[in-house]
Amino acid sequence: MALSSPETLTLETLEGSDPDPAPRPDVERWSWPCEIFLDPEAEHSMDIILVGSSELPSPRPARPRRDLIAHEVKVNQRDIEDLCICCGSFQVHTRHPLFEGGMCAPCKDKFLECLFLYDDDGYQSYCSICCAGETLLICENPDCTRCYCFECVDTLVSPGTSGRVHTMSNWVCFLCLPFPRSGLLQRRRKWRAGLKAFYDREAESPLEMYKTVPVWKREPVRVLSLFGDIKKELMSLGFLENGSEAGTRRHLDDVTNVVRREVEDWGPFDLVYGSTPPLGRAFDRPPGWYLFQFHRILQYARPRPGSQQPFFWMFVDNLVLSEDDRAVATRFLETDPVTVQDAHGRTVRNAVHVWSNIPAVRSRHSAVVSQEELSLLAQDRQPPAQSPAALVKNCFLPLREYFKYFSAELTSCL
Repeated sequence: MALSSPETLTLETLEGSDPDPAPRPDVERWSWPCEIFLDPEAEHSMDIILVGSSELPSPRPARPRRDLIAHEVKVNQRDIEDLCICCGSFQVHTRHPLFEGGMCAPCKDKFLECLFLYDDDGYQSYCSICCAGETLLICENPDCTRCYCFECVDTLVSPGTSGRVHTMSNWVCFLCLPFPRSGLLQRRRKWRAGLKAFYDREAESPLEMYKTVPVWKREPVRVLSLFGDIKKELMSLGFLENGSEAGTRRHLDDVTNVVRREVEDWGPFDLVYGSTPPLGRAFDRPPGWYLFQFHRILQYARPRPGSQQPFFWMFVDNLVLSEDDRAVATRFLETDPVTVQDAHGRTVRNAVHVWSNIPAVRSRHSAVVSQEELSLLAQDRQPPAQSPAALVKNCFLPLREYFKYFSAELTSCL
């Protein structure tokens, strides 16, 4: 059974929070041999009772305990929908979208941030139940990329289940199994539609999420790339294969004379990608031209209103757009950009601004580099260490939930 063992001696472990839900680096990890719980309020707070008052100090609310979920459901006959199956809290905010059970507000926020995050091995970065976890069990169905932490499996299925799964040679996860129930873990009916409804209702995003596609209905992705070709990147992720039939990918460097009818005849398309020229490369058009032409072609390529076809797009600025141009891009594309960077230690070697409706692009990356550093980087016209398309390659991994991929193993695009 394949395992993913992220580092556990972190602030996330000690404080129970995840300040940066970025994918976990592919490094050797280790676990602390004992459990440590820190309550920063415990040492610096006290209950104050007025002299002569009959008021008794109110007990502090108990910290949620996941190990009591089974006791509450089986012995106390509590409905599992009234418990957060992620942490054991009784303060339920909403229903878990994938499995029967509740979800508190903090776990809901973490779930939204981490659900579509992927590691460099092509598997999701966090547990599909709690979006946390120390050691993860990987589903070995070649068409699935989900992971589950030991704690969720042992708490919601039965104690010791994670160890038994670990010894199995080919384990299939709870969303892939033909039967819906494993212990207390009950897969929701029509969970794909429920996941979309959950995201549209709870996420603070103006962009709609498309319902994920079952394996047997997934088709090869049809790509239109403008100004920057992403063929190598998509092949390295398994979305394209050598000798792919004509029509799955079209690349255009100049779209000045392209009209709507041509785009409609070439399509339909599932993914539209565009970018400004990379740093260090001469271009004879103003940077804003690439943005406006991308937006124009994007309108031609969109599905007709009311279509249920998943349709994704991405525009990448290689630090050549002005501040005014970036503000226009945000207004036209109706979403804020994120900064994706190639950093070596504290040195930022390359960075780009990205606008996209692909799930989790906003969660995966954040602008941890200052605008002043980006401005200095933009002034250095030396060729970057990593191409812009390669820099955003892993942003395409969530598309595995929607389109067919020909290889589950990721390869280098260099």
